[in-house]
Amino acid sequence: MMRRLTLLLLAGALPITAMAQDAASEATRTAQAELAKRLPLDDPRDMANATRGKIAEIEGAVITGKDGRVVWDRRPYAFLAAEKAPDTVNPSLWRQARLNAVHGLFEVAPGKIWQLRGYDISVMTIIRGKSGWIVVDPLLSEEAAAAGWKLFADTVEAKSGKLPIKAVIFSHSHSDHFGGVGGIATPEQVKEGKIRIIAPHGFSEEATSENVLAGTAMGRRALYMFGSILAPGPAGQVDTGLGPKLSSGTIGYMEPTESVAATGGTLTIDGLAFDFLDAGGTEAPSEFVFYIPAYKALHTTEVVTHTLHNVLTLRGAQVRDALHWSKVIDAALVRWGGKAEVALASHHWPTWGAGEVSALLTSQRDAYRYVHDRTLFLANRGATLHELADLTAEAPVQGQDFSTRNYYGTLNHDMKAVYQRYFGWWDGNPANFNPLPPEQSAPKYVALAGGADKLLAAGREAIKAGDYRWAAELLNKLVFAQPDNKAARAALASAYDQMGYQAESGAWRNYYLAGAASLRGNAVQGTSAGGQSRSFVSAIPTAVFFDALATRFDAARGGGLKGTFQFVLPDSKETVAVVVGGGVEVPRYGMTDPAPTATITIDRKTLDDVMLGQAQFPALLQSGAIRIDGDRTAFLSWFALHPPADPRFNVVVP
Repeated sequence: MMRRLTLLLLAGALPITAMAQDAASEATRTAQAELAKRLPLDDPRDMANATRGKIAEIEGAVITGKDGRVVWDRRPYAFLAAEKAPDTVNPSLWRQARLNAVHGLFEVAPGKIWQLRGYDISVMTIIRGKSGWIVVDPLLSEEAAAAGWKLFADTVEAKSGKLPIKAVIFSHSHSDHFGGVGGIATPEQVKEGKIRIIAPHGFSEEATSENVLAGTAMGRRALYMFGSILAPGPAGQVDTGLGPKLSSGTIGYMEPTESVAATGGTLTIDGLAFDFLDAGGTEAPSEFVFYIPAYKALHTTEVVTHTLHNVLTLRGAQVRDALHWSKVIDAALVRWGGKAEVALASHHWPTWGAGEVSALLTSQRDAYRYVHDRTLFLANRGATLHELADLTAEAPVQGQDFSTRNYYGTLNHDMKAVYQRYFGWWDGNPANFNPLPPEQSAPKYVALAGGADKLLAAGREAIKAGDYRWAAELLNKLVFAQPDNKAARAALASAYDQMGYQAESGAWRNYYLAGAASLRGNAVQGTSAGGQSRSFVSAIPTAVFFDALATRFDAARGGGLKGTFQFVLPDSKETVAVVVGGGVEVPRYGMTDPAPTATITIDRKTLDDVMLGQAQFPALLQSGAIRIDGDRTAFLSWFALHPPADPRFNVVVP
């Protein structure tokens, strides 16, 4: 069935009158109070560490681009100054949000290491080498990185003297750790050998391809996960758990000049020895952690932060390996525990003291091991995907160490991810093997309940009783059966409100509240990253580009089409033969077909223009930028069978 409604965010209006958001219910206030009693929320150690060494800040925490567009603005988050959590925010998440809200330039190790925190979801680290600076993870966007570097230059270099950046380290393949590189370095500096760019093995492929094939759906869900369609406020977006929010600047890319092998090892960077441990397959497919013996500093990248991380992120990604994750942390503990006197990461604040660092590593290791082992313990005794979490108490360490709490990942969805990794999407019950799609089953549930009014009444009773999970299950059926039912949408939004308010995970809170906002018609314009730069798009491997193109092939209309389309890219000296037939297309990278249906000659640079939306195929054909030899009509017919994916698809309504 075709999707019938379009969200406010995407179409500008909904056929639903905007509805007011609910206050915290009595059940929610009770849940918040019970959690507050159970946890030592007034423990001052994390705030002491989050503020330790602060030497400067960007006034107002406002960052603008060259065109004057605001890419970072923390002024709407002034409400986080209050120590006591409002009823509409989980008190543990409120504590985390206030810690993440601390922004500025911080001296981590006097005269040796600094960090810029609170100007993106991630953290940028600056290390003093023998003759210059080594920068680790230059944030998500170029504008944020440039503003952070200016603060560093105006504060530290103004006193110690100006020095060149000698190296940039990309700790792993997620864009919030390399996308801002263009704000602190130029391609010419890298090309001339003035700046080394060092990354883990496999970085180039993973960094540019992770979100290409499934990027449309991931991006749509990310708007919900990060709360980009929510207004900041005590009843809206307060934090992501991993960091404040995403900056909305330009995402760039520069190719690493060297990589660290899977075996790790020592590398001298600007006269300073770095000891690397491979962490690929934990939080990212390509990742490492490293230790600087001279400074007794351990950089745990995103393998160890101050939250339980995602084994499977809500926006969508490949399932991560919780067992391997725990083993990498244990290897770091064995190798550097007792030696490292400070641990710092690509998110959150550092931990000082050899004993405290070892305790942090131990807690984090135990959390991921618990997620993995308890899942299999229960699964091997018959527990299924949606039973695991309800059968499992939080890990013992989670009640003792805030760094393992459910601020970003959660025990609940991480256990489901482990189950999925081993057993797949199905719980083993044949009733669930091939269920009806929601839009077909929903009307049957409504009829079974005795009609819409009775189902709505049951949902409202569940809300009144504080049974929000059951209310959401019931009311979601009604909304999918009758998407124009204002009362059903309002009631479901109310259930989502309370689940969002109670959520300790920033991602869960954002997703629930964004769902409620979509149902009410008051979602705001998303403010995620401002777009990929030419440097990023140009770095996408040509083979990945054609694989992504194949995912757009409309097999329903093109099932009878057969042929081979030979692409020749003169500027990059690449060839791709696309074999079409049987409702699929198979790109053969590096192949030249002896008798193609048509040969298409186009520069890779021109393909980049198309990907960036700066050129259209008809105009390129007319200008001669594309040359077609052979059956031109067949090529144009085939090309027309690749409609772009619509990023405006609905999430919480059919």
